[in-house]
Amino acid sequence: MEPRTPSRRTFLSLALGVPVGAALASCGTAGPAPSGGGASGGAKAAGATYWYLSTQPQEGIRTGSVERFNKANPNTPITGTTFQNDAYKTKIKTALGAGQAPTVIWGWGGGTLRSYVQAGQVDDLTPWFDQNPAVKDRLFPSSFGAATIDGKIYAMPAEAVQPIVLFYNKKVFDQIGAAPPQSWDDIMALVPKFNKAGIAPFSLGGQSRWTNMMWLEFLFDRVGGPEVFQAVFDAQKDAWSNPDSIKALTMVQDLIKADGFIKGFSSITADSNADQALLYTGKAAMMLHGTWTYGSMSLDGGDFVSGGHLGYMNFPPVTGGKGDPSNTVGNPGQYLSIYSKATPEQKETAKKFFATAVLSDEEVKQWIDTGSVPIVKGTESALAAAKDPEWLQFQYGIASNAKAFGQSWDQALSPTAAETLLDNIAQLFQLSITPEQFASNMNAVIGK
Repeated sequence: MEPRTPSRRTFLSLALGVPVGAALASCGTAGPAPSGGGASGGAKAAGATYWYLSTQPQEGIRTGSVERFNKANPNTPITGTTFQNDAYKTKIKTALGAGQAPTVIWGWGGGTLRSYVQAGQVDDLTPWFDQNPAVKDRLFPSSFGAATIDGKIYAMPAEAVQPIVLFYNKKVFDQIGAAPPQSWDDIMALVPKFNKAGIAPFSLGGQSRWTNMMWLEFLFDRVGGPEVFQAVFDAQKDAWSNPDSIKALTMVQDLIKADGFIKGFSSITADSNADQALLYTGKAAMMLHGTWTYGSMSLDGGDFVSGGHLGYMNFPPVTGGKGDPSNTVGNPGQYLSIYSKATPEQKETAKKFFATAVLSDEEVKQWIDTGSVPIVKGTESALAAAKDPEWLQFQYGIASNAKAFGQSWDQALSPTAAETLLDNIAQLFQLSITPEQFASNMNAVIGK
């Protein structure tokens, strides 16, 4: 998840609800250097190097893994260096261009990883995973999608998962005597009922654009299955014009025309958490959003969460749709790649780090302690013993049972295509372009 847009910054905020701005403001730019050497490039340094983000408190978890590895491997230490989000994007791009990138490249998978692969800047890790099946088998299978380019694995999935889910306010459902939606037809039937009661059916911070995108991600999946967007990702000509694509785009405009969203949604921002406030104050009945919003609703929503008034579920199926109801979208993990120009010794150190330190038992516990669900199988008992066990187990179930875990589109695509996508999504939601116009505009940037 490249934090170029609010969506990508928000994906890095914590399930605990640490505001993104505060998290970034508290970041340092200088990182630990366990073996000395600071930000030396992978191609020149004697030891392996690793650059990663200084978001809080995730930085402490990442640094701890490096320190534990170095203690266990004093002769082949890793030098860690941290950067703030935007500084990292610039630094890693410059370093790759200059042939001086770190041994281990922290990243978001998807479109950014594809650009590395096309430039020959990262190693194919498929043979290594084949030789180390235990490393692969303990991780969520769904986490490998954003690490896989043209059938080959180019990154080690790491860290925690953050799916998009459908939140709802139990109090307002009780108020109108309705049950949570079990299908898209139910959603459309609930819209007039909530509007009649003076309650917006859905909250939406539409000014942020990426919030609108989450609706399309799910509708594309539920209508046509993950293959519809996969064709876009694979740069197939006119992939956006797939009939299932047009149907999904039409359905979201049907919802908008039926007043499914809060009035004025195009001027509401997600970064201010105004969309969450509409849900917990009862001004809106439902909200499609990332799991990271749970923590901020817990902190800001009075007894909304602690009093058991918040409901949550996976996005419901579409009647006759091809997508598996277990499928989800969002952030399937973070990703660690190995720089192709690193020395053989550095690469071996990196692989040992992946096998022994990344998502070790101690690191897994730390992710859970921060309210996140690490992408590791078999953590049910640890989640059950944590704070908010029901919520953590729900996230675990979504992520571990998903037949497909679609990466957020603006991460999966190139920066150029992603910006065009967000602009066109905004226009689609403002009803200023048709589904066919949306498809035509997006077809023009396929593969760019």
